[in-house]
Amino acid sequence: MINKIYKTINNKFSRLFKFIFFLRYLFSIFFVALLIILLIPQVFDYKKKEQIIKQYLFNNYGLKIIKMDNIDFNSFPVPNLQINNAIINPSSDNLSLSSQKLIIYPEIFSIYNYNNFHARKIKLINSVITTDVKFIQNFIKDIFSIEKKFFFENLKFNISDNNNNIINLNKIRFTNYGYKKNVIIGELFNRKFEVNLKDKYKNISFKLLGTGISAKLIFFDNKNLNYNGNLKGKVLRSNFKLDFSYENNSLKISNFIFRDKKLSFSSNGTLKYKPFFKIDLNSEVKNIDPKILKDLDIEHILNSKELIKRFNSQISISFLPKRFYNNLIDNLDIKTQLAFGRLNIYKNFSIDKSKFNCKNKINLLEDYPVLHFDCNLSTMDKRELYEKFGIKYQNKNEKLKLVIRGNLNILNNTINFDSIEMNENYNATIEDIKYFKSSFENILFDKNFQNIFDLSKLRKFILEIS
Repeated sequence: MINKIYKTINNKFSRLFKFIFFLRYLFSIFFVALLIILLIPQVFDYKKKEQIIKQYLFNNYGLKIIKMDNIDFNSFPVPNLQINNAIINPSSDNLSLSSQKLIIYPEIFSIYNYNNFHARKIKLINSVITTDVKFIQNFIKDIFSIEKKFFFENLKFNISDNNNNIINLNKIRFTNYGYKKNVIIGELFNRKFEVNLKDKYKNISFKLLGTGISAKLIFFDNKNLNYNGNLKGKVLRSNFKLDFSYENNSLKISNFIFRDKKLSFSSNGTLKYKPFFKIDLNSEVKNIDPKILKDLDIEHILNSKELIKRFNSQISISFLPKRFYNNLIDNLDIKTQLAFGRLNIYKNFSIDKSKFNCKNKINLLEDYPVLHFDCNLSTMDKRELYEKFGIKYQNKNEKLKLVIRGNLNILNNTINFDSIEMNENYNATIEDIKYFKSSFENILFDKNFQNIFDLSKLRKFILEIS
């Protein structure tokens, strides 16, 4: 029975089977020929082809190879030429690029015809780019004007200012083709980030993954300025937006609005990075929750010495509480100046009819920063001032003028008074100063610097020394 079926199939489909068996030889021949075609280029001397390849990279990608080790041909997984340890001078001036592996994927007919060499794409692996901040604009224009396909894998981008390192971007992946076209992925401050470039790079979105930080940047067309546009972003549950314009090493910020449940303010000012990094801001606080001060990790901030060294600023802050709100302070003006770690603070505020002003200075780069203060209080009615702190006082219209000088160690929780003067007829004795110091450290400074501003502790301290 089985033999009859076999004979029937063999008689009816003999030509088909013969053709299929013939194809297996044809496929074998084709496979062997293709394998030979791919393997033979591995024995070529690419030293002779070096100038052709260099010229192609320069003409099509603007990459001028200054130095390299050797060129290897790899047949698998896709035929490619690999340039090892290449030092490259891109078309952008004052920019250095080195790449451990520069892989060129030639078109199939270019493997044997280098006189008409063409590549489908190139890939740079384990590369390092170093440039000064003033040349970034030219580099961006050049890199995004390349029409040929290219891909950066594990790129390190170092940005400096006059040989002073500003920022490092690590493990960058970027391609100008395919599914991830114009998407930059990398690490900033050991956090992964993602940048999406749209609308010919005029619309940019940024995410610092796992942090709740995101932003959207839109550039406007304006021939008079290098850059101007709008920035909107989110930091956790906080939202902000601002308009900006960049010209002559200066970033002008306007209509900056920050909104959060615990803090809201608006600002205008400028940010300069020449001849050194500096911020000038005028801010108006709309709303603030005093608990924010308690949440500050001052010790962590003071440990960031390298960042503090580079940060120079001049900031003015004003606060005018809304009417009908139960606020202790009626208005507050603060001016700060920070340069090379030295911070000067000038504070003026009022509580009802009482006026306070204070001058502070501190060197943030010291291991144990000491805040020096020179403060004075002037009021026409001591009873009204005490009532603001919930303290009863009998005498009406009693004037009070108080001048206090000394220093405060933020991390060691200690205070020293140089002098205490009151109403021009009282100068604290050494014993009085010791008493005030002990009361201050035991009541206000029992935990940390932020707790000095606790209203209940202030009330207790006033009652103790009155």
